[in-house]
Amino acid sequence: MHNNYYAFRALVQELQSIITGSTLNECFSQSKDELILVFENEQKKPFYIKASLTPEFSCICFPDNFARTKKNSVNLFEEFIGQHLTEVIQYQNERCFSFHFTNGLALLFKMHGNRSNIVAFEGNDAFKLFRSNFPQDLELSLSELHRPIEQSEEAFFKAEGNYKKIFPTFGKLISKYLESISLANKPLEEQWEIINLLHKDLLNPRSFYTVLWEDEIYFSLVAVGEVLHEEKSITEGITRFFYTYSKENFIRKEKKQLLKTLEKKRNQNINYINKSRTKLQEIQDKPGYNELADILMANLHQIPPHANEVELFNFYTNEPVKISLKTTLSPQKNAENLYRKSKNQKIELNQIEEAIASKETALAEVEKEIEMISAAEDVKSIKSFIKRNPKAEHAQVEERVPYKKFETSGFTILVGKGARENDELTLKYAKKDDLWLHAKDVSGSHVILKQQSNKPFPREVIEKAAQLAAFYSKRKTDSLTPVIVTPKKFIRKPKGLPPGLVHVDKEDTILVTPNDWWTANPKV
Repeated sequence: MHNNYYAFRALVQELQSIITGSTLNECFSQSKDELILVFENEQKKPFYIKASLTPEFSCICFPDNFARTKKNSVNLFEEFIGQHLTEVIQYQNERCFSFHFTNGLALLFKMHGNRSNIVAFEGNDAFKLFRSNFPQDLELSLSELHRPIEQSEEAFFKAEGNYKKIFPTFGKLISKYLESISLANKPLEEQWEIINLLHKDLLNPRSFYTVLWEDEIYFSLVAVGEVLHEEKSITEGITRFFYTYSKENFIRKEKKQLLKTLEKKRNQNINYINKSRTKLQEIQDKPGYNELADILMANLHQIPPHANEVELFNFYTNEPVKISLKTTLSPQKNAENLYRKSKNQKIELNQIEEAIASKETALAEVEKEIEMISAAEDVKSIKSFIKRNPKAEHAQVEERVPYKKFETSGFTILVGKGARENDELTLKYAKKDDLWLHAKDVSGSHVILKQQSNKPFPREVIEKAAQLAAFYSKRKTDSLTPVIVTPKKFIRKPKGLPPGLVHVDKEDTILVTPNDWWTANPKV
């Protein structure tokens, strides 16, 4: 209830005795939505008023001092500089008050939550705003701000105990307190007695409190909830509240952002581990390439020429097994291919297991960080966590790229995200000696296999890139897909071709099984 009629009533009474007759020496802003006023009395003692009017939190406080920066500081309301303050006026049942000066000018502090503003008046007419995004405030009239409300016992009974009609200025904290004591369940006479006593306490507060109620921090004129701080002066009390709230709000806000970032990392690690284990299990549950090669070698005489598939007895499991073959190769050459794939599969299994172990370590670190941040209660600790997690403090803008990125055996493979992105990938990101791949005769993603300096493209890496090209095409469900493979220097984009279409001047074709081989780690 820091922006509350009763709080401002007490504040105006105190300010009258402190700064009436003082001179406004400075009025400036060096931060958006923040205005600093510096009054000086006859003894040249400064009195600082800091009005923070951010949309998230608007509050006036009274720091002991304030260091003005040399840069990024601008003077405001210069008509008031050097003028003596003659009067501070509180408006009845309103959340505003005004400073009046010798030259007939006035500054109105309209403290209406996220619509708070400071308005300059000449006489009864507004002529300048601190927050210009509320032009309707120029239509305010000082003479019309008082809001008299009959707050008698008779009016209370006439409203059938609806205290919000009679005392709309009580505010959220008082409403929560009255709800906590089940006011509505009591007889009207008892309700009035409670309301009347509370109203008297609010009109004549003895102390000013920073309290905690339902995990929220409030400024209060009555001791409700858990009292964190108590002051006898309202300027000191509201200033203590401002800094307590700002600190706690910072901690809460930053903790929330940090935890959100870390929870995302945690879930990513868990999903990665689960998918990896599933993939690992799938590979382990299928007959290994080495086993299939052994079966082929043991049954060479049973395999007809140019067969694309053969069913043979699996002497490892004592069950029949179907084995896909390349029709252009002899049974023995097919077996040699499977032995080669077996070696690659062992490498793949090792990579998966290493990736799982790495992610499990990362997951443990993230969970430890989450636990530590959840327990942190001071600004210093939170700031140290922010330094370690800079993206949680300021969302960093990542460069938009037109591709998904995969890694295998030290090589990078880029897969276009769409037709226009395919053009951008091929024409902007690909170098002339990179390999360009695309599923033959169907629409699909352009795939670029990046060249490593002084390294030939390994056959298994080309096949993995081709598998991605097949998977990201209209032929992703085919058992075998022909894929074009050619250096990027043989790709042209004549003027007038639709997005994604190019001319291929020279090409080779390989047959692969479409496969989004999971060990790739999409980066984008």
